[in-house]
Amino acid sequence: MHKDSNNIGGAPSTPIARLRHRKRSSEAVGEASKENGGRLLVNDHNKYKSMWIRAQSTIWMIGSFALVVYMGHLYITAMVVVIQIYMAKELFNLLRKANEERQLPGFRLLNWHFFFTAMLFVYGRILNQRLYNTVTSGKSLYQLVISLIKYHMAICYSLYIAGFMWFILTLKKKMYKYQFGQYAWTHMILIVVFTQSSFTVANIFEGIFWFLLPATLIVINDIFAYICGFFFGKTPLIKLSPKKTWEGFIGASITTMISAFVLANIMGRFQWLTCPRKDLSAGWLQCDPGPLFKPEYFTLPGWIPQWFPWKDISILPVQWHALCLGLFASIIAPFGGFFASGFKRAFKVKDFGDSIPGHGGITDRMDCQMVMAVFAYIYHQSFVVPQSVSVDMLMEQILRSLPYEEQYTLYMRLGEMIQGRLT
Repeated sequence: MHKDSNNIGGAPSTPIARLRHRKRSSEAVGEASKENGGRLLVNDHNKYKSMWIRAQSTIWMIGSFALVVYMGHLYITAMVVVIQIYMAKELFNLLRKANEERQLPGFRLLNWHFFFTAMLFVYGRILNQRLYNTVTSGKSLYQLVISLIKYHMAICYSLYIAGFMWFILTLKKKMYKYQFGQYAWTHMILIVVFTQSSFTVANIFEGIFWFLLPATLIVINDIFAYICGFFFGKTPLIKLSPKKTWEGFIGASITTMISAFVLANIMGRFQWLTCPRKDLSAGWLQCDPGPLFKPEYFTLPGWIPQWFPWKDISILPVQWHALCLGLFASIIAPFGGFFASGFKRAFKVKDFGDSIPGHGGITDRMDCQMVMAVFAYIYHQSFVVPQSVSVDMLMEQILRSLPYEEQYTLYMRLGEMIQGRLT
């Protein structure tokens, strides 16, 4: 009784109890410090070291990206393919278990079989007309391309069914749950990776402008969210991503909107960026830029001070569209990053990979880009591309759907009809 009365409200008496009490106290202090903002960059004592590593990686990535963009459409598409492969590799590794993999030789190869089958299907659908436009000189090569385009879906389906049968034949007792989980996970990866990449490649061939501007806006938003949060971040934004702050979010949004308006004016003056690519060649492009990329001049009002150097300004109509892209990149696209943060928390990993020092893996850099690429394509097709039927659209459909002999017959009949009307 005396022992119990001495211990009421006091410290634990035994050594083991005291040790447990200290452990609980330290955990409570740690949790309290985290709740009070210990994870924010502004309170991180190692933030300058991490910022320097991150800055070096960012400069390297921007320089490499600029070089690839300068080289043209095909090289940008190749870059997208490489990014896809790295993303798939990181996501495949996320749910792999070493013990189970050792008992299933060749199972990893099956994942990549499905991946490259999906790649063949997606890129075949996007690039078939451009492949046709590239190889029209030799008749034998032309016939081969026509056959590949015609039987493209059958080839892809046959490859998928082969993988499906491979999967069924490799099912192993006591491993069913793991194997079917990996099968479902593989298909989810294919949806995530190839949905966004198909829109990305479509944007590239519509004109590098429609790929470069959205991608650049995401990079700018990410950089300035980090910088503003680094120096001014005090108010946590969302629990899924503890280092994100309202100060970083607002500062990045303002910077992204301004950058969208200015960059659209700069990029819109280069035909290399604005002309669509109709084939798979790598030559220089020249085209009529269209009304979106032709400057409109506005005279500034009289209340502007006399010392202001410009009396009138030129604005490209595409700059108003760029504001919509900037608004989406600022407000909606970051939710792709929040989704990725929640996903990583669910699987208890800090990053998807470690291929980029200071940033994590390739997937960590592509989370917002995936959301932005889909929006940019849908916006371009809905609000930029003319909805009426054009000569180019009809020609593309004729070349895609009719064999060479029927194209020649159509040409002769059109000539006869036009000649008949003229006489």
